[in-house]
Amino acid sequence: MSQGIITASYIGASILFILALGGLSNQETARRGNLYGMIGMAIALVATISGVTGNMVFLLVALLIGSSIGLILAKRIAMTQMPELVASLHSLVGLAAVLVGYASFMDPESHFSGVELTIHNVEIYLGVLIGAVTFSGSIIAFGKLSGKIGGNAMLLPARHWLNLGLLIISIWLCGSFVEESAAGGGMMPLLIMTGIALLFGIHMVMAIGGADMPVVVSMLNSYSGWAAAATGFMLSNDLLIVTGALVGSSGAILSYIMCRAMNRKFIGVIAGGFGTTTGGGASSASAEEQGEVVVLQAPEGANLLAESKEVMIIPGYGMAVAQAQHIVCEITKTLRAKKINVRFGIHPVAGRMPGHMNVLLAEAKVPYDIVYEMDEINDDFPDIDVSIVIGANDIVNPSAQTDPDSPIAGMPVMEPWKGKTTIVLKRGMATGYAGVQNPLFFKENTRMLFGDARASLDEVFKNL
Repeated sequence: MSQGIITASYIGASILFILALGGLSNQETARRGNLYGMIGMAIALVATISGVTGNMVFLLVALLIGSSIGLILAKRIAMTQMPELVASLHSLVGLAAVLVGYASFMDPESHFSGVELTIHNVEIYLGVLIGAVTFSGSIIAFGKLSGKIGGNAMLLPARHWLNLGLLIISIWLCGSFVEESAAGGGMMPLLIMTGIALLFGIHMVMAIGGADMPVVVSMLNSYSGWAAAATGFMLSNDLLIVTGALVGSSGAILSYIMCRAMNRKFIGVIAGGFGTTTGGGASSASAEEQGEVVVLQAPEGANLLAESKEVMIIPGYGMAVAQAQHIVCEITKTLRAKKINVRFGIHPVAGRMPGHMNVLLAEAKVPYDIVYEMDEINDDFPDIDVSIVIGANDIVNPSAQTDPDSPIAGMPVMEPWKGKTTIVLKRGMATGYAGVQNPLFFKENTRMLFGDARASLDEVFKNL
């Protein structure tokens, strides 16, 4: 394939990636957006492979292994595991940037000189720096999301001075690396910087509490994009530069939007919880039960729903764990057939990953026009007869508004307690991901329906 055709293919793939991002901005067009992205990536792969002049056997073997792993993951990974899967994939992008950076630095066929050599070395340095931060930060994010690492923020003494010190050292090492590499050296500054970047990535994510992890996932997505863009500069690959910039900028915008939705400072979150004083963990008082709960049985819940006119369903991570989205859809159809107005209220960070709940509901074929974002629906709760909270905790926690010392203080939440009755589906009285007890469970108009969400909703459905 000629260079002209490869360039044209890259342009076409870039256009398809832009169309994919546009499609993913709306539920109705998301499927089409994914299709654009897949076609664009297929074109990009074919064009890139056709331009390789080295040993094709190793390349084809690598493609076969990677494709097989991707296919297996796509078939086996449940939606409940998607947040940690995304985090782990981000780590691989970061690791790839680091490895490509070292390979580019040690390439014996590199013949840059003068200003070109300086620019190339800066590209290598930035690529390795961003890649290492992304790699280690994503590993910690995976650990937190999967429960292997606690969700509490780790706040070291003078942590901000530590971060500043690491940044200053990294900048100084960049100058040292450029200077030494021009003379044929530079490996030691690069290795030291890599170690510092790995430590910074760990410290940055460890300092962020569990309630803010959806923002972290989005932020790491942005970092992986910039790492890919840096890799593109190192390899002189225009498509990688464009694609990386698209992913990096869109991830940054999404992180900013989510920070606004959670009343968090954008710079504070991306700087590793800068300004955090509560530590993101629960105090002993906040984790204690705050009164008596009223237990509800499934037939009673069915009666409440059947007698209502306005129903709000608030899904959370528990719905994903129980895979209850399909029975939720069936209940919705039954209630709507009885002329009961059913709507869904979606919190921006429900499910530990941006858009997690929207994807689950779309999978179950819940109509798009009855799914609303928190800002669109929160003011309607006083008119709601029955709110059903399915496995959600932190996103419906009143302490975000009433307790200034809470790790989720200031975070906008859904307000079902303002309605007539709230039915909460939970396995038990365990705290949410942020480690905070929820006063909603103890309110007079709240009813607790304990057990597996899907089994409980099956019983409700049978009694409708």
